[in-house]
Amino acid sequence: MLLLITAINGFARVLVWLLIARAICSWFIRPGSSAYRIYQVLIMLTEPLVAPCRRITQRFPTGMIDFSIIIAFIFVEIIRTVLVGVLLMFV
Repeated sequence: MLLLITAINGFARVLVWLLIARAICSWFIRPGSSAYRIYQVLIMLTEPLVAPCRRITQRFPTGMIDFSIIIAFIFVEIIRTVLVGVLLMFV
């Protein structure tokens, strides 16, 4: 059971770092740069999580700021906390 909790925490940590890297890369990396392939991989890995959050944020007028990555980050943390909490009840 503790191995499963460790795996969930590790997976959530990786997702959070990928989301942070995607956000930072979106500020600096543009098409044609040498690091653009890395940014595309980050998008490919995180888009299944960010796309539903983007649909939620499109309902609200946020201007040019995209809050979908922040919502995805919060979602990952909530799911991680709930899963670990449920598993800790059985330990």
